[in-house]
Amino acid sequence: MPGCVDGWDQLLKRFGTKSLGELLEPAIRTADEGFAVSPIIGRSWQGADGLLGRWADSAKTFMPGGQPPGPGDKFRNPNLSRSYRRIAEDGRDAFYREPIAAEIVAASERLGGLFSIKDFEDHTSTWIDPVSTTYRGIEVWELPPNGQGIAALQMLNLLEAFDLKSLGHNSAEYLHLLIEAKKIAFEDRGRYYADPEFADVPVRQLISKEYAARRRKLIDRERALREIPLEDPRLAASETIYMTVVDKDRNAISYIQSNYHGFGSGVVPGELGFVLQNRGNLFALDDKHPNRLEPHKRPFHTIIPGFATKDGKPWLSFGVMGGDMQPQGHVQVLLNMIDFGQDPQQAGAAPRFQHVGSSSPTGSIMKDGGEVGLELGFEAAARDGIAKKGHRLLRPGGAFGGYQAIRIDRDAGTLTGGSDPRKDGYAKGY
Repeated sequence: MPGCVDGWDQLLKRFGTKSLGELLEPAIRTADEGFAVSPIIGRSWQGADGLLGRWADSAKTFMPGGQPPGPGDKFRNPNLSRSYRRIAEDGRDAFYREPIAAEIVAASERLGGLFSIKDFEDHTSTWIDPVSTTYRGIEVWELPPNGQGIAALQMLNLLEAFDLKSLGHNSAEYLHLLIEAKKIAFEDRGRYYADPEFADVPVRQLISKEYAARRRKLIDRERALREIPLEDPRLAASETIYMTVVDKDRNAISYIQSNYHGFGSGVVPGELGFVLQNRGNLFALDDKHPNRLEPHKRPFHTIIPGFATKDGKPWLSFGVMGGDMQPQGHVQVLLNMIDFGQDPQQAGAAPRFQHVGSSSPTGSIMKDGGEVGLELGFEAAARDGIAKKGHRLLRPGGAFGGYQAIRIDRDAGTLTGGSDPRKDGYAKGY
C-alpha cells in the first residue's frame, strides 16, 4: 500500500507546526508552474521511456509530447497539483478514501491489479522505536526490520575492533575489512530481516557486541570470503529521495521515501499525476522464508534514515539513498567522519565501494563471494590490493548512492551540511 501520505499526516500531528495545506503549497505551485529538469534526474528520466511508454496514463503524464523531458527542459504536472490540492483541502482521507483511492482502484482494475478500497481504508502507519549501537563513543541510530538499518549497525560492530585509521583511508586493507563486514551482515539480512509482526527477528542479539565478536572470527585479513555460514544470534544467552533538516532549536529530521525502482511500477493511475511504487518486489516467494508474501504484511524495506548522537545529544542527521548501497554507504560516511576526521561534505564526496551479490531477503543466495565495484578515485594500489585478496572486481561505474547530512556542533553553535555531488541535491542554510 502507498504509505507516505499517511506518514506525512502522522508526522505533522505529532511534531508539526504548520498545516498539511501550508506545507504542500510550494509543491502545488511548482507542479502548476513547472520547473527546469535538473541534469542527473533528466538523464535518468530519458532512460525510463520504455517503462513509461507501456501505460497510456503514464506516458501522458511523464512523457509530454511523446518524449521524456531532458536536462533543462521545463516540466509541468497539473494532475499532480490537483491531487495535492485534494489532500491539502481534505487531509489524508482524500488519499485513502474518496476521491484518490477510488481512482487508484479503478486503474488497478483496468490493468488486472488487486487493489480494493478496503485495502486503502485499512491502511495505518506505525511509530517505531529506533535501535542503536555505539561506535568509538558515538551512538548510531537506525530503524529495525522490516528495514535494513541494523545491517549498518552490525557492520560497525564488526569493524570497531580494528584500528582502521592506521590502515589508511581507502587502502586495500581498509576496503577489505569493510567489504567482509558487509558480507557477514548481509547474510544475516538475507536470513532474518522481515516484518517483526509476522516473524521472530532477533534484533537485540543481531546488533550485540557479543554476536559481532563471534562473527568477526570469520574474517581472514588476507582472503575474501566466498561463502558465509549462518549462525543463530540467539545462541549467546532494501526511486528514493533523502533530506535532512535541523531547525533553530536543533530539532532534526532524517527523512527518506521511495518508489523503489525508477518511476516505481511505472503505472500512473488515471489523472492523479503520480506513479505507484513497486515495493512488493521485495517479498520472498518461498513459503518457509520469514519475509514470505502474506496479507497485511510489510515487505523487507531498503530505505533507512540515520541519526547519530554524542553524549546523548543529536550530533549527525544523515542518509544515503540507493537500495542495497544504503547500509554500506552509512558505514563508509560514518567512518570517514569518526575515524578520519572528515567534515560532512568531504565524507560524502569521498569515493565509495559497493559490494553486490550477497544473499537477499527475497531468497537469492550469495555466489562465489559476490563482486565489488569501486568508484573512480581509488588508487590503483587499492584496486590491485583487494583483487589479490580474492575479491572479484566489477568494471568502474555503477551507482554508489546519494548522501545528505547535517552535523550539529553544540559547543560552537554551528551546523555543517554536506550534499552528495553524485546527485542534484544541495546543502542550504537560512
